[in-house]
Amino acid sequence: MDVTTTPLDRALERGRSSARQRLARLRQNTWHIVQCALAAAAAYFVASEVLGHATPFFAPIAAVVSLGTSYGQRLRRVAEVTLGVAIGVFVADLFVTVAGSGAWQLALVVAIAMSTAFLLDASRLFVTQAAVQSIVVTTLVPDPGAGFTRWTDALVGGAVALVAATMVPRAPLRRPREQAAVVVRKTAQLLRSASEVMVDGDVERALVLLADARSTESLVRELQDAADEGLSVVASSPFRVRHREPLRRMAELVEPLDLALRNTRVLVRRAAVAAHRQEPVPPGYVVVCAELADAADAVATELEADRMPIAAQPALLAVAAGTGRLERSPDLSAESILAQMRSVVADLLRITGMGVLESSDALPPAPH
Repeated sequence: MDVTTTPLDRALERGRSSARQRLARLRQNTWHIVQCALAAAAAYFVASEVLGHATPFFAPIAAVVSLGTSYGQRLRRVAEVTLGVAIGVFVADLFVTVAGSGAWQLALVVAIAMSTAFLLDASRLFVTQAAVQSIVVTTLVPDPGAGFTRWTDALVGGAVALVAATMVPRAPLRRPREQAAVVVRKTAQLLRSASEVMVDGDVERALVLLADARSTESLVRELQDAADEGLSVVASSPFRVRHREPLRRMAELVEPLDLALRNTRVLVRRAAVAAHRQEPVPPGYVVVCAELADAADAVATELEADRMPIAAQPALLAVAAGTGRLERSPDLSAESILAQMRSVVADLLRITGMGVLESSDALPPAPH
C-alpha cells in the first residue's frame, strides 16, 4: 500500500470500498429479491385469477412480509407471519363488518388482534403482524362488503411464501467456503506484507499495515454470518438436506480461521513494534513468514475451488518444520513473531482437517 496517499485519496478509496461492499451485498441478496418478487406475483395471480378476487391486496403483502425473514428458522417464521397476518386481517374484517371503522374501533381491533395472538402463545413477530394488519384493514381498506376475502388473500400469500421458502439457491451454501477463502487470503496478504516490513523496517508502512490488520475483524463476523445462514438453509429446506454435513464441517472452521487471523494481527503488531524500535528480525524469520504466506494462499486456493484444503497440508507442515530450525533472537518482538507464526501454522493445519492436538503435535519443539 502506498504510504504517500493524501487524506483525499484515502477518503476516495473508502468511498470506493463502501460502494463495492454495497454492490456485493446486493449480489448476495439478488435471489431473495427475485424470490419475493415472484412470490408476490404468484400470490396475486392465485387470489385474482384462481379465486376471482377483484383486488387481492393482502395476498402479495402476506407473501413478501413472510419471506422478509432471514433463512434462520425460516419455515417456522413464515408460518408465524402468515398466521399473524391472517389473524389480524380476520379480526379487523369481522369487526369492521359489525361496528364499522373509527378511532375507538381501531383501538379495540388492535387490542383484540394482539390478545388473540398472545393467547395462541405466539412470538413477538406473530403478535406484531396481527396488530399491523388489523390496523391496515381498519384504516386503509375498511370495506365491510368484502367479507372475509382479505383473510383468504392473506392465507393465499402465506401459503405461497411457505412453498417459496423451501426453494433456496446454492449461493448461501457456497458463501461460507467463499468467505473462508477471503479470510485466509487476507491472512496471507498480511503475513507477506509483515515479512516485507521485517526487511525494510519502514515505520510508516508498518503503521499502515497495522491499521489494515486491525480492520479485519468484520471478515470473521461475515464468515460467522455466512456459516449460520448456510446451516439455516439446510435446516429449512428439505431439498438441501444432503448439504448438512459439509456445512456443519465448514461451520467448525470458523474458530480456527478466527484464531489464525487474530494471531496474524498480533504478528503484524510485533513487526510494527520491531520497525519502530529498529530491532532487527533474523533473516530466517522473514523467510519462514513469507513461506507461511504462500502456504496460506494455497489453503485459500483450495477453498475457492470448493475443496477442503487437504492438499495444502504438506506446505504447512514444511513451514512448521522450518520454525523448529530457526535461530533464536534476544529481542522480544522477534520472539513474539516466531511464537505467532507457529500459532498461525497450527490454526491453518486445523483448517486442513487436523484436530486441535494433532495440529499442535505437528509443530516441532521450539528451538532453544
